[in-house]
Amino acid sequence: MASATNQRSTHASQRDSGLARQVRAAVLWRSGGQIAAQIVQWSATFLVIRILSPSDYGLFAMTGVVMALMGMLDGYGLANGLIRQSHLTPRMIRQLLGMLIAVNVALAAIQVAIAPLAAAYYRQPEVAALLRVQALMYLTTPFIALPAAMLARAMDFRAQAKANMLAAVAGAVTALAGALAGWGVWTLVAAPFMLFLIRAIAMTWQARAFVLPSFDFRGAGHLARYGGVMALGQLFWFVQSQADVFIAGRHFSAHLLGIYTTSLFLAQIVVAKFVPALNDVAFSAYARLQHHADARAQAFVKGVRVVMAAVLPFYLGLAATAEPLVLAMLGEKWREAIPVVRVLALAMPLMTMQVLYQPACDAIGRPGISVRNGATGAAIMAAAFAVGVGGGATGLAMAWCVGAPLYLLLGSRRALPAIGARGVDVFRAVRPAATAALAMAAIVIAIDRSLPPLAAVPRLAVLVVVGVAAYAAALLILARSLVRELAALARR
Repeated sequence: MASATNQRSTHASQRDSGLARQVRAAVLWRSGGQIAAQIVQWSATFLVIRILSPSDYGLFAMTGVVMALMGMLDGYGLANGLIRQSHLTPRMIRQLLGMLIAVNVALAAIQVAIAPLAAAYYRQPEVAALLRVQALMYLTTPFIALPAAMLARAMDFRAQAKANMLAAVAGAVTALAGALAGWGVWTLVAAPFMLFLIRAIAMTWQARAFVLPSFDFRGAGHLARYGGVMALGQLFWFVQSQADVFIAGRHFSAHLLGIYTTSLFLAQIVVAKFVPALNDVAFSAYARLQHHADARAQAFVKGVRVVMAAVLPFYLGLAATAEPLVLAMLGEKWREAIPVVRVLALAMPLMTMQVLYQPACDAIGRPGISVRNGATGAAIMAAAFAVGVGGGATGLAMAWCVGAPLYLLLGSRRALPAIGARGVDVFRAVRPAATAALAMAAIVIAIDRSLPPLAAVPRLAVLVVVGVAAYAAALLILARSLVRELAALARR
């Protein structure tokens, strides 16, 4: 009896160890592949920004509102439903492909039909032509979403990373070629289309998803319902994230809208590109602690402390170095973006804090809190943008600074009690990094004012070195326990 028990224990231990290795490999390939692809895309993006004009980005931003709305309905929620299935059959796969094709063909047709209406709203005739061509991108979605779900179900993120990297390179090459060839705004249409097309081909090949679609959807209602819930949950995100462009597109010129949206791209790099990846990890951690209130609250507070220790110096440093950074990264023709970037950088730490609530609430079975917070944020930010648009691009940036604190306050009142954390504990967790980052920003500004006239690139390099040294010194003086915690985390 004892021997049998020991054997079962050994098998369980081997199984758990194997799963742990698989999870570690999946995380490494997912995060590493994502970072590598982002580096390729950003390198091309900053080069293209220096070539194209702000009006090109303004026109593209106008089409982005329609694309974001349609993107909520493109069927990725249906594909995620496949991942959750305990038992998968070939018929389910064929049905899902059929549903994805039907949904995305319909979306393409709808976008072509409403393109003239969008052009009339923005008073930009070229928007209609851009939207008609962009509708072709939906036809690639089924052949990305299905194989991505199949690979994720098998936890084969290595194959996904290969496909994403190949697609990123293809998109980057297309972007550079189009910009150098003088395609103007059409460069911003051609590059993502090429990226999507290559990703669809590579994903399908990697997953060996060579199946024929089935348009007999009997028995697939559970996939449709799950996808519908996912789409509904994204509605408030759409309102919150696109209200500024939707409102400003009616009042701004294409040039001014391009200044604003490119400034927002710079300001949101951390909260839009890196924090979501951290939240994926956080969700799993909170889920394991969902029945241990004290441990969950401690984990959340610790997570906030670590994330904000990285986010605060970045954003306050961005505000302090906005002028040399914009001139060095984007070029002289983007000088108007300097005050916009500076103001937006001050609001983004608050938005980062707000984003950290969602995985904690969802993991403990309280997704309704995230939905209500999303509705609150949509209402607050839309109202702020409606008022701020009268002040131009800087007025919209100020709207972020006015709306974000109120949004965070109301969101905290809902989320923190559910998580089990106290507001005072969160404040104490953030205070050391905030104090050190403020000290760093003050030193950087003082050094910047004392520098002799320098070109943008060497000036930025000097300020970055000063900022890193100043923040490290401030942490050592004001928050040695945080330094030890960060060092231990890095070693692990």
